[in-house]
This record gives sequence, structure tokens and C-alpha cells, in this order.
Amino acid sequence: MKLAKHFVEKPWGRTDIPAEFGSLSGRRVGEIWYSAETKAPLPILVKWLFTSERLSIQVHPNDAQAQASGMPSGKEECWYVVDAEPGAVIGIGTTRPLSSEELYAASLSGEIEGLMDWKPVKAGDYLYIPAGTVHAIGAGITLVEVQQYADITYRLYDYGRDRELHLDDGVAVSSATPYTDARSGRDSLGTQLVDGPHFQLWHVRDIEDVPALPHSGNIWITPLSGHIETDGEVAAKGDCIVMSGKATVTFSSGATALVAF
Repeated sequence: MKLAKHFVEKPWGRTDIPAEFGSLSGRRVGEIWYSAETKAPLPILVKWLFTSERLSIQVHPNDAQAQASGMPSGKEECWYVVDAEPGAVIGIGTTRPLSSEELYAASLSGEIEGLMDWKPVKAGDYLYIPAGTVHAIGAGITLVEVQQYADITYRLYDYGRDRELHLDDGVAVSSATPYTDARSGRDSLGTQLVDGPHFQLWHVRDIEDVPALPHSGNIWITPLSGHIETDGEVAAKGDCIVMSGKATVTFSSGATALVAF
């Protein structure tokens, strides 16, 4: 099943999205969401993100914290960097541990921008963002985000943009510390990027490169180059397909894709 695209306009988005994603009619699109036209959302959400400015400094709750607030789940995610302009950075974690009081005050004053650990990134980097991690994506980056299906973001700081902040909720779920998670690194084809509690993620040139592919349940395939075919559906860059573990998948010559389940 080829998933439907949903274009989301953002103040930090871009108007120069590649043509394979479809016509934007001049809109400043920051995100493209891929979802099934079903009553119940699928447990994994895939997005493309396109940035011209820094995103807000933000944080997501874990499952228990989200459920305590009446939401079905928290949000953990992985970013795979497809393209990055020279000097592009991603903020992930803080340069030193901050208490809740320090985080609140720094977010309110804007000092948090200087306390973020802004890491240089380039195409092929991937970063896993556990719930509670204070983070922000920088300008000039194109990436694929694979996440728990939850639209729950607490903004701590937004560079003076006229958007709501969520300081009480955000500080309450934040772990404002230096980032040490080992589920980040530099990609090489045929490797597993994430073996996490909520999803697994691989970057492959053939479905046979995923030895742990489940025989039941859903599998998400997001082409990055070339095209793939499964059950009569053809997908290329700009598409995302969900298939059953029993389906047959064919990669074209030179095709690569992210595979999640």
C-alpha cells in the first residue's frame, strides 16, 4: 500500500522541494507526512523534513508521561540525513547538565540556544532521539524521520517566532544533559541503524539485506534512490510504502531504501 502524502507548511520550511515530491504551488513546506487512510493510525510514522531555518528547541515525552496526560503514546524518533549544506548542524542534548530550574530560565531568556550541543552533520549521518532529549534541527538539512506515531512536541524556545511555547510541560519531561546515546552514527549500506524498543530501521540496497525481516505485521519502505516494486505498487524517492511481511519486494539496480518495522 502506497501511503498518502500530507504536506505541512512551517515557518522554517522551503519552497524548493524536489519535483519528485509533487507540486507545492509556492507553499513553504517543512514536513511531508506519510500515512494510511485508515481509522486507526499505524504505529510508525515516516516523514521527510526540509529546513531553511533552525527548528524550535523542543522535547518529546515518553509513553508513560504522554499516557498520564491522556495521549496514547510518547515519541521517540530517528533522523537519517539525506542532504546537508556546508556548516549544517543539529542540536542534540546540552553542553552540560541543567536542572529543571536552569532549563526553564535558559529557555525563557534564550540562553538555551548557546547551551545546546550543536553537532555538524552531513549526508549519511543518523541520530536516534530518545524521549526526553532536548533537541533542534538546524537550517539547510533534508532528512527522513522515522518515529512513533505521535504528534506531541513541547517547544522550549523558538527564536522569537510567534508560536506557543510549552515550558511547564517541556521542562517536566526533559533530561537536559549531554547526549550519550549509542544509537547514532555514520551510515554504511546494509547496516541496521536502529534496534530500539519502538522500531527497527535499516538502510539497504536489497530486502535480503534485512536478516530479521518479520514474516507478519507491517514493514515501511522509504526509497532514497532508484525504485522498488511490491504487489504491483512501484515506489521511488518521494514515496513510502507499507507492506506485509509476506509480500515480495524487488529493488531496481542502484536502488536504496530505509526499511522500518
